[in-house]
Amino acid sequence: MAYAALSSLMHTLQQLLQSKSPLICTGNTSIQYVESLYQDLCDLQVFLENTTMEVKDIDDVKVLEKKIKDVVYKAEDRIDSSLRSIILLDNGDDDREMACKAFNEELQQVEKEVCFLKKEVMVIKFNKHIGFTKSPESTTFPSSRKSTIEEKTVVGMKDDLNTILNCINTQTKELIVISVVGMGGIGKTTLARKVFDNSTIHSQFDKHAWVTISQDYNKRQMLLDVVSSITGINQEIMSNDKLLETVYKGLKGRRFLIVIDDLWSNEAWDLMRRIFPNDYTKSRIILTTRLKNVADYASSSAFPPYDMSFLSLDDSWNLFTERLFREDPCPPQLEEVGKRIIQQCGGLPLSIVVIAGLLGNIGRTHDNWKNIEENLNSFFGTVSEQCQAILSLSYNFLPQYLKACFLYIGSFPEDMEIHVSKLISSWIAEQFIKARSNTRLEVVAEEYLQELTDRSLILVGGRRANGRIKTCKIHDLLRQMCIREAQIENVVHFTNNDISDGINDHRRVIIPYLIQDYFRDHPKHRNGKITTRSLIFLGGQSYEVTGIYYWPYSISDFKLLKVLDAHEIGFDFSRIIPQLVHLRYVDARVNDPSSLAKLFNLQTIIIYSQKKNLQLPPQIWTMSEIKHVDITDVDMPNPPLGGQPLFLNSLQTLAVKSSVVVLKILRRIPNLNKLKINDVRSTEWNAFLDCLLVLQGLVTLNIQAAASLKSPFILSRDIFLPNLTKLSLNSTFFPWEDMAVLAKLPNLEVLKADNAFWGTDWKLDEDVVFPKLNCLGVRHGNLERWEATSDNFPMLEQLNLSWLHFLEEIPESIGEIMMLKSIEIKDCNPAVITSANQIRENQEIYGNSEFQLRFVRY
Repeated sequence: MAYAALSSLMHTLQQLLQSKSPLICTGNTSIQYVESLYQDLCDLQVFLENTTMEVKDIDDVKVLEKKIKDVVYKAEDRIDSSLRSIILLDNGDDDREMACKAFNEELQQVEKEVCFLKKEVMVIKFNKHIGFTKSPESTTFPSSRKSTIEEKTVVGMKDDLNTILNCINTQTKELIVISVVGMGGIGKTTLARKVFDNSTIHSQFDKHAWVTISQDYNKRQMLLDVVSSITGINQEIMSNDKLLETVYKGLKGRRFLIVIDDLWSNEAWDLMRRIFPNDYTKSRIILTTRLKNVADYASSSAFPPYDMSFLSLDDSWNLFTERLFREDPCPPQLEEVGKRIIQQCGGLPLSIVVIAGLLGNIGRTHDNWKNIEENLNSFFGTVSEQCQAILSLSYNFLPQYLKACFLYIGSFPEDMEIHVSKLISSWIAEQFIKARSNTRLEVVAEEYLQELTDRSLILVGGRRANGRIKTCKIHDLLRQMCIREAQIENVVHFTNNDISDGINDHRRVIIPYLIQDYFRDHPKHRNGKITTRSLIFLGGQSYEVTGIYYWPYSISDFKLLKVLDAHEIGFDFSRIIPQLVHLRYVDARVNDPSSLAKLFNLQTIIIYSQKKNLQLPPQIWTMSEIKHVDITDVDMPNPPLGGQPLFLNSLQTLAVKSSVVVLKILRRIPNLNKLKINDVRSTEWNAFLDCLLVLQGLVTLNIQAAASLKSPFILSRDIFLPNLTKLSLNSTFFPWEDMAVLAKLPNLEVLKADNAFWGTDWKLDEDVVFPKLNCLGVRHGNLERWEATSDNFPMLEQLNLSWLHFLEEIPESIGEIMMLKSIEIKDCNPAVITSANQIRENQEIYGNSEFQLRFVRY
């Protein structure tokens, strides 16, 4: 991928140009070549940014991109190899001088080659002017009006929905399996989700679970997902038989609703059916599959599989206009060509929403839409083949800066929910995100993700309480297209049991489960140098097999590695990491943190250890690139003497165990954006509050205290954190009166309290107002009486109460909050459920049809 390759090499050169860079050799010659090379790369990147193709030029531009990518990849490999030799040698060493000389010679040669490439690219002329025109009428839609995929529009599915609801509500007491069958992209999951999320249906069942199986299902992971959904607890230490027993006992005698999404085989169903007891409690299972024989095999005899049909042309047009124009009509000059485009979607909802995402981002002109129609006319085939053509077209017209990000998402396992925070850190480490003045890279990355969502290329899995995307996933058909494109472009390879011979050249590799074939042939025995830049391991317990203690040593031969995500392996990488001097992102077990001392490029450090009394090396204070540190098992080193801000001026997130040293450090990193601090003791509490006076930029704060009922903490003074939006408190045991202090946080949107407050009575005076709080979660404690009015929480949308066994009721006035969207009750006093039902009735009277009430029982 040419654009991403340019970004990565440009970042390396930027580091070399820093005045205090430990990577650069002395002398002006190398600086001159670095500056010249950097400018040539900038020019090439600007050229690609401006190359927004007409449909007919796609193949020509792809050839050009490949040429740029190949040259830049090789240039980056040569420069990084030379830099590695310099980093591993000490200053003053004769060998280091020779390495510097070799680096300068390599740099000079690379600069000549890239300069030649630039001249060659700049003289290329296409037969026709490249680019979609952006006339005044072709402006894209404001983000506030763009649709999001999780809205789960059911245009044209009203009859489908009613049919499934009738099956659910039938008076038959025995367990019923309702199969929904249809091709990929036809809306099976959307339909099942609409039923599952229906508040009336949800309230009829004691237990609820949603399990996605996928084509390459993993038996153990499938069982873990079911157990987690049923019990709410991660049970990875259990054997498979114990997991089966746990699910069966958890459902025994209960009325349950289970959705089994994307089933591909009778074998998988045979495994699943054993764990669902038939106790004649009107329990129901909804099953979705693309295979008619699987649907026939699994369905209850009295309820044959429900075949989903394609949308009519009218429903297709309604879905398209709803996604693209929302409540506005389609402009008359676009209606005729628009309907011809939609006709080619064959009534497949996925094709319709993706084409809507494409047309919404190229400008509303007749010529632009006509170009898309003509391109689609060149494809002939089945609805499925036409769908693939539409998906490929949408990818081809992505802006250059989005392509690598999109393909990267597609490389994750099928149906996997990807945590956005980790995805964004990976994008940044891979240098996919282009820097923008006065804007953090994380903010730019979130905008990229939102744009992919607006184009209907990414599914939103879940949102945080403040509305930001928490997890995402990708539709199977889009993922298949991504895998093809990613391997062609050598962006990322998703390995399976079929390992290709050319793994030396795989730029980025994601390994979902233990694949010993990938490392069995030791890299030293392969032909050529390894140029892999990222190794990402997924799969948890599946790595705990024979051989784990020797094959990871092969990773030390991946000398140019920049991303190592091996958290799931459990292997100590202390002896390997010192050889991987280009690492930007490390997430692994490290028993000797001093092994990080020469990793000057590090941006993200996530390490854990089974040993005690470990600390990061003091060299961390010279690592100016570090943005994220998560080391709750490892201590921070003493900071340098003096009270000036530390060199960690880019540090944005810190997760650490409290100590005297940490409290000293917090006073010297004022730019911190997110802090999680564990094990805060009563002797440190006042000093910690003093630190908060410095951390004015905090947006998220998570405090895990070590208080007790004998020594509770007290908020004896106001906390001025003007930018704080999310606060999580655990085991602080504040008196309820201290809630008045938190109400003074002007921008607080999310408050989660777990054993954070103690006392039987919580009364909020009328002058205590949480002006922006939209999510309140209270877990555990001895609270009995809660007095509050709607005026105390004017913006509250979500209320989550868990394990409050003594609480007598939810204040009735909470039901008068006009913004209220949901209440979730987990294992509380039955009286709380009664008051919650009363609030639901009040919300219905107020006309709030979106209000959701959920009860979770364990």
